[in-house]
Amino acid sequence: MTGTAQPTGRRSLRVAGIVLLLAGLGLLGWVGWQYVGTGVVANRQMDKAEGALRDEWKTPAAVKPSTGKPFVLIRIPKFGADWEKPVVEGVDADDLARGIGHYPHTQLPGQPGNFAIAGHRVTHGSPFRKLLDLRKGDQVIVETADAVYTYELDGSPRDLTVKPTDTWVLDPVPGKSQTPTRSIITLTTCQDLFHSQDRSVAFGHLVRTTNKS
Repeated sequence: MTGTAQPTGRRSLRVAGIVLLLAGLGLLGWVGWQYVGTGVVANRQMDKAEGALRDEWKTPAAVKPSTGKPFVLIRIPKFGADWEKPVVEGVDADDLARGIGHYPHTQLPGQPGNFAIAGHRVTHGSPFRKLLDLRKGDQVIVETADAVYTYELDGSPRDLTVKPTDTWVLDPVPGKSQTPTRSIITLTTCQDLFHSQDRSVAFGHLVRTTNKS
């Protein structure tokens, strides 16, 4: 009885060990895909979208916002001279996997009101990975088919953290019930590098408009 029980116990432990090892490898693979694989795919998609958008701008027809499609480009000089990303319409998971997303119910660049956008700090290209490095006075440049809008930040995203329910940051005049008279920009991202419900937010105001025609 004892002689047969030990091998069976050892086999069970060995099988359990193999199962745990495979589970661990699977988890590592999933983490690797989320933090590396999605970035490779997203960066390729963003580069392709940027080129496609510039090609669209060469035609007379205006590029209108369409869910999941890029319609403007954004540059943040502090992130480097070559840093340029497409902004797509929508902030669902699929939209943010393609680049920076525009909250559909907020205004368009240059219009009176709030042009509000969101981006990942990790995964899917991590376009806003360094967003919390921005400070008051840093510029955010938004290019459309016919104009380039330069915004200047009023503060750092480090200074304002909100809950997902704090939708006042997306109001035409954040936190106030009044008709907007100037164009502002709102940048939002996860507060932490890893999953977090809290959002870091920065506001900016339009300081210059340069028409392209």
